[in-house]
Amino acid sequence: MMGFASAGSILGSIRQLIADRRANFAIMTAVSAPVALVLAAFAIDEGALFNERRAAQSIVDLAAITAAANINNAELAVLTTLKDNGFNSVAVQKQGTIVDPTVSKAVIQVVPGRYSGVSSIAAGSRFEAGKLPYNAVQVSLKKRGTLYFSASMMEAPVIGTTATASAQAEAAFSIGSRLASVNGGILNALLGGLLGSNISLSVMDYNALISADIDVLSFTDQLATELKLTGVSYSDVLASKATVGQIATAMANVPGLDRTARIALQTMASGATNKVKIPLSQFINLGSVGNLGVGQKPAGLSVAASAMSMVTAAAALANGTNQVQVNLGATLPGLTSTTLSIAIGEPPQSSPWLTVGGTGTVVRTAQTRIKLLASVGIGNGNGNGGIMNLGGGIKLLAVNLPLHIEVAYAEAKLTDISCPTGRPDSLKVTIAAQPGVVAAHLADADASGFADFTRPQSFSDAEIADVSVKLLLLNLKLLQIKGSSAFSATNMTPTNLIFTSTDITNKAIKTVSTKNLTQSLTTSLVNNLSLSVSALGLGIDVSALLGTVKPAVVTLLNGVTAPVDDLVSNTLAALGVHVGEADIRVTGATCGRSVLVQ
Repeated sequence: MMGFASAGSILGSIRQLIADRRANFAIMTAVSAPVALVLAAFAIDEGALFNERRAAQSIVDLAAITAAANINNAELAVLTTLKDNGFNSVAVQKQGTIVDPTVSKAVIQVVPGRYSGVSSIAAGSRFEAGKLPYNAVQVSLKKRGTLYFSASMMEAPVIGTTATASAQAEAAFSIGSRLASVNGGILNALLGGLLGSNISLSVMDYNALISADIDVLSFTDQLATELKLTGVSYSDVLASKATVGQIATAMANVPGLDRTARIALQTMASGATNKVKIPLSQFINLGSVGNLGVGQKPAGLSVAASAMSMVTAAAALANGTNQVQVNLGATLPGLTSTTLSIAIGEPPQSSPWLTVGGTGTVVRTAQTRIKLLASVGIGNGNGNGGIMNLGGGIKLLAVNLPLHIEVAYAEAKLTDISCPTGRPDSLKVTIAAQPGVVAAHLADADASGFADFTRPQSFSDAEIADVSVKLLLLNLKLLQIKGSSAFSATNMTPTNLIFTSTDITNKAIKTVSTKNLTQSLTTSLVNNLSLSVSALGLGIDVSALLGTVKPAVVTLLNGVTAPVDDLVSNTLAALGVHVGEADIRVTGATCGRSVLVQ
């Protein structure tokens, strides 16, 4: 019995031991602890990598914003930002190459391009790498993540982040020419012809218009009222058409305008009979500012223009390719009669004389032709006509000045806007400006082609002088001296004009000139004049007369070059162009606020 009891006791003890699970937890813990520690290490490292990536994204965002604000030195801006935030060892990956990061060195790629915020473009396609002109920068960073517990079991993964930032730098600038000296009579006749009215403004009125600056946005506000447009943007207003009278009225209503200038504008508006409606988009382009509603103002960007420039630009556009003729009579010293004809070509499309835009924006003047047909006073040089006795039986009866000048369009292109220090006072705007090619002729031209800008004009010898000859056996009452000359001035290389913050604040005007225009245009023509004479049908050689006649003719013509040059200068400048020159003015600019866009 004892044997059975002992065996049963032993079996019971075994069953009890097997049934007792109190030691299993310790065993399971010992077995699973390494696995749990590995999983915990992975979890901790995963969380650390997530935070590391988020921190890297913040730094890349900052680098992209800094690069967009310094787009001409984007790569340096990115490297500086990274260094300031603990990235002391960075390799730069150029486009078309692949560089892998190491444990000690991160890799960045800086890609400038152009960003368009147009909603119709898919978000992923709004940034175009390498497209000019640049207004955005895309920055990509690759780095090896940091593993704290699992480094011995796996290679550190690559963390990649990308950010794109854009800065819409803009400037308001215009192209034209200043009036060097104001001649009220000439301007009244010229603007009267362009506006279709009789204008009688004084020199003081014109000086007031020249010195008065019009706030272009306030002008557009008034124009919206004049055109009865409500609830619209500036671009909506400029998509309309208006007459010169409506434009002058809107200008006169701009708040803060000088009283003399306001009355002059009202006088022009009330007398203008030219009812041609001009597309305002050819007059002014406000760029992104045009998206603002009428009455709103952009921060930090001033848009202004001379009242005189605005009037003449509008008047020129209203005439298109129509010819305007002005009879100045004997108003110029030394001339007994003067007829001035003007033809204005249509300016290139999408290129007004004043605009707001970023780099690559262009403004141009219109191609312009003027024709001056004048008679030079001879005799005693008193301007009253007469006869000049040259001796030897030769008398000078008349001298004519048939002058033709064509100025091709001048151009100004915005090439750079920068704020090197990030402060507004470091603002710098660069304009590449090129005056129009000038071609001048002292000759006759086909009258039918004067206003046709689709083809060049054709020229031929003109009647420059009339003479009479009385010798012993020769009595020629009227011989025509014919001749012609030509002159051209070109400047095929643009000149960079730099406007500082002070220049912009003061609305300084900078001029670019044709390099080889070294003297009076009229003088150049006169001194190069080639003359010929013939006694048709008489079989007589009278070419020897030129030795006596030419010096007298050249002397008389040189005597009137000053007033003729003044007339040409004022006429062209009033139309916004000049012989061999272009005036550029930047009235406002901003480097824009650099913001993340992707």
